[in-house]
Amino acid sequence: MSRPRIAVLGTGAQGAGIGADMVRAGHDVTFIDQWPAHVEAMRDGGIEVRMPLETVVTPVDAIHLCEVATLRQPFDIVFVVVKAYDTRWAVELIAPHLAEDGLVVGVQNGMTIDDIAAVVGPERTLGAVIEMASNMFDPGVVTRQNAPADSWFAVGGVHPEAQRRAPEAQQVLSSAGTVEISDDIRSSKWMKLVANAGELVPSAILDLPLYEAVRLEGVHEFMIACGAEAARAALEDGSRLVSIFGIDAAEVGDPDRYAERLLGEVLDKYSLPDTRTTVLQDWMKGRRSEYRELNGLVVDVMRGAGTQAPINARIVELAARIERGELSRDIALLPALLHGDER
Repeated sequence: MSRPRIAVLGTGAQGAGIGADMVRAGHDVTFIDQWPAHVEAMRDGGIEVRMPLETVVTPVDAIHLCEVATLRQPFDIVFVVVKAYDTRWAVELIAPHLAEDGLVVGVQNGMTIDDIAAVVGPERTLGAVIEMASNMFDPGVVTRQNAPADSWFAVGGVHPEAQRRAPEAQQVLSSAGTVEISDDIRSSKWMKLVANAGELVPSAILDLPLYEAVRLEGVHEFMIACGAEAARAALEDGSRLVSIFGIDAAEVGDPDRYAERLLGEVLDKYSLPDTRTTVLQDWMKGRRSEYRELNGLVVDVMRGAGTQAPINARIVELAARIERGELSRDIALLPALLHGDER
């Protein structure tokens, strides 16, 4: 049987590192990205991945989005690693180049499963949870703070047929880390959102690495409370509190305790002193972030249930004002973040 043809659609910090692992494992992988300088750098010198104990340069096949229309051979598995807000158009772009029985795997933050399924059908849609820390500021260069041995993923289908085929994606993705198959991927992705809601945007608002932000007075408790609101939103949305990141199922308790446990796991295993969250990296680059797909989703779900998520709503308001240019990310926003006090 021939090797499956694989595409990584979105080869920024996370996608490039994952794709490079797949290439080194012997898979047939095409990198597709929208940053011209990055595509050219990968073509000229491969992708350089700097990890804690080693730096690896991997030659890769890279194309720009505008070249997708020139492709002739279909892909068997497409790993989508674009920002959550780019999911719909990115999947529409690649759908004509998917094999009839091809799979699309959303390796992203946020609840992007439905956007993917709406384009290619739920029977060909897999969701994934990703837990690894990377950054990219120069084209062709990834700084990956978790080597494959310390990276964790979960995959699962939103339809019985997709779930049956989850091991296909697991086998390929295992090149990049430990991969579990979730029997309820929607709940698993909500659990990742619980962790993201508390950590990603709040630390970015303060313009601090997560490690530094969480040590400010009141911030750790604030992040736990934010995650607890997100856990309640998950329950309101019909999902369950389930084990992710290898947390023992016996430790899955009520929303408050679980939010604290998840945050602790992220801080202990997936955060170094200089780890800047993806939201802060986006703002440093002058780009918009995924705050609407994370904290904004919590607010929307709770509003739909006839209640409120005041902590997440405060985060959304501050993030929106930062992206509009009305505020600057800064530690001086700590009172506004914790108490809504902007004096």
